[in-house]
Amino acid sequence: MTTTDTASVTALPPTVVVDHPLIQHKLTLMRRSRTPANEFRLLLREISMLLAYEVTRDMPLELTEIETPLVTMQAPILSGKKLCLVSVLRAGGGILEGMLEILPAARVGHVGLYRDPVSLQAVEYYLKLPRDISERTAIVLDPMLATGNSAAAAVDQVKAAGCQSIKFVCLIAAPEGLKVFHEAHPDVPVYTAAVDSHLNDHGYIVPGIGDAGDRIFGTK
Repeated sequence: MTTTDTASVTALPPTVVVDHPLIQHKLTLMRRSRTPANEFRLLLREISMLLAYEVTRDMPLELTEIETPLVTMQAPILSGKKLCLVSVLRAGGGILEGMLEILPAARVGHVGLYRDPVSLQAVEYYLKLPRDISERTAIVLDPMLATGNSAAAAVDQVKAAGCQSIKFVCLIAAPEGLKVFHEAHPDVPVYTAAVDSHLNDHGYIVPGIGDAGDRIFGTK
């Protein structure tokens, strides 16, 4: 895992690049244009489970008394309210599935957004969050941080619901998107498997993986 300055990326808060060899290997397999949808989904699920370990590394613990087969001991257990995983529809569901394998007790929220093809701005069409999200740490999930507009809009909604502890997880980020996101939410750390080169004229990350939603669901 490395922490990179995002301009070097930008002169804004650091982005955590999770560069574990297993993640990088699986990401390479996802990038290949010939990788079929079923394999793509499996790889994304596996990477998401590995990302879950890093994004939860600082979760607080408390001691509780338990009995092992041999003795009574004070053992660590997660303290307080747990997590809320917030999936940005539709592609965020690909990360959500893997995260829930590791964090089955987490609550789940959804933010429905699509990117206007002309303005590249985020348009919201759905929002459903747990009522107690203000008492939890929210982890917002979206495979691609491209222009940054959808990610920033999703976090806007989570903050509006009263949540003060938020992290953002993506598979790949673009420097342009990181700049937009960090300017909108300088208090929200970004965890990603890679920071790619740039955005093309259509707002896609280069080299990227193409449209994550289409590749997850086989719709193109």
